[in-house]
Amino acid sequence: MRYAFIADIHANLAALQAVLEDIQVKGRVDEIWSLGDIVGYGPDPRQCLELVKKYCAVNIAGNHDLAAIGKIELSYFNPAAAEACRWTMNELNPVDVHYLADLPLKMEKNDFTLMHGSPSDPVLEYVISASIAEKNFAFFDKKFCLVGHSHVPAAFRQEGNTAQTIHLMEGVGLVLHTHRMIVNPGSVGQPRDGDPRASYAIYESEGMMLRLHRVEYNINATQDKMMQANLPVSLITRLEQGR
Repeated sequence: MRYAFIADIHANLAALQAVLEDIQVKGRVDEIWSLGDIVGYGPDPRQCLELVKKYCAVNIAGNHDLAAIGKIELSYFNPAAAEACRWTMNELNPVDVHYLADLPLKMEKNDFTLMHGSPSDPVLEYVISASIAEKNFAFFDKKFCLVGHSHVPAAFRQEGNTAQTIHLMEGVGLVLHTHRMIVNPGSVGQPRDGDPRASYAIYESEGMMLRLHRVEYNINATQDKMMQANLPVSLITRLEQGR
């Protein structure tokens, strides 16, 4: 079986479309798993929701998804993110709200536990260091864990009572079978690792091999839509910076 792992679309339709097209180009994928934050920041929340519902077999709730339907206080967000959340709230219809409200915070699939944030805090905690990963291995039972939220592709491997950071490199395979791991496929719609290209991963269960992929998309088209929607300038400019 082949699976595509995506996260943090953030209402960036051009990036999502580019990733879905690239998945097709890479060959047969049996399922696409989305790790939360379908909406927030970007200009096309409803269109991205429709594509995710159509193409993704698994969808997890992210903090922006929950904030957009009033399930998380906007005080948790910086001013620009909160402004984008309020804009998103006004764009969603009742069907969208119902769909987001029904998304699970955590799910187990095959050898994986999936959530947006971390095993100990599925919504809000960022797994961004070996020390944070180290304590989180105790909070899931499966061999592997998939997270999003940080917008940075990375893997953390359990080594006894410690964790080791593994930097995922585009196209370079990572074999998962030897150790327990926490893996983040990066962000589709708002990468923050200095590379503005959309990020996702493909996993082949037969060889337990994971590969990170990066995809160029029309950043200017997304930025133009954001300007037309009067979304915060800081959110618009960061797309081209990958920060």
